[in-house]
Amino acid sequence: MTIARSRQISLQDTPYYHVVSRCVRRAFLCGEDAHSGQSYEHRRQWVVDKLGQLSRLFAIGVCAYAVMSNHYHLVLKVEPDTAASWSEREVAERWAALFQWPLLVRRWYQGESLIEPERTVVQQLIEQWRERLHSISWFVRLLNENLARQANREDGCKGHFWEGRFKSQALLTEPALLACMAYVDLNPIRAALAERPEESDYTSIKQRFEGEQPDAPLPPLLLPFASQAQPEGLPYAFTDYLMLVDWTGRAIRADKRGYIPAHLAPILARLGLDGARWLKQVTLFRRQGIRVVGDKDHCQQFAWHCGQRRCHQPPC
Repeated sequence: MTIARSRQISLQDTPYYHVVSRCVRRAFLCGEDAHSGQSYEHRRQWVVDKLGQLSRLFAIGVCAYAVMSNHYHLVLKVEPDTAASWSEREVAERWAALFQWPLLVRRWYQGESLIEPERTVVQQLIEQWRERLHSISWFVRLLNENLARQANREDGCKGHFWEGRFKSQALLTEPALLACMAYVDLNPIRAALAERPEESDYTSIKQRFEGEQPDAPLPPLLLPFASQAQPEGLPYAFTDYLMLVDWTGRAIRADKRGYIPAHLAPILARLGLDGARWLKQVTLFRRQGIRVVGDKDHCQQFAWHCGQRRCHQPPC
């Protein structure tokens, strides 16, 4: 049974969520259609460009992403405190980059005198926009609408381009977040589109390798890893994450005999995970119906906060 989006998001439990959106039927987001021989590779940049714009306007950070042929993956961090810190004018300016203002808001922004009921309406609109600017639903809606319009215009057709709703999974613990980021960054490896993470085009891990180029057209603003300069970043060292992604990529490939022993991956020891348990958690993200990933206690608490009795997911 479909569950309302409001009952799948609980920011008091976690700000981190894994999002997947897929195309309908045989529609191609990107890649090459073997049936028609037509290439849609250029559409990958559409995703990256729009993702970059939205990440700069919303109070939502991008932890990881991967753009595949008929779907994309995002790992997002919702930052409601950041949205709450914006002034009313800043909220209005961010919204104006996405939608046109009503006339009343334009009069307020230009400093015209408003009567009390008009000021109340403006304040209500701005608070509504503030809420939307840290909403995953609005973030994905704007990303998908833009891509669908461009693709339908290029294909000369109308109708749905995406499945009815995007899928989301709450990441309740640091191991769950780390496992999901590794899963997303390794998507092209598993699909045999690349042999090494640094060669995986249109993924967050390749962007982190290369760094943001000054002339790049608005690449996604990725959240940094923790360091002395960025103590509020993702709770791992980037070098540890790279080692873990490499180890995971080697270990889960059925056609590879070699592997890197678990004791050589510092992040595993720090999180108290053994290799078998880690690999089990990574594979959860490709299973249908999984909405929450974390340990038993965190999953149960999340269910309560979302008005549910229990989570329909085996804890990791």
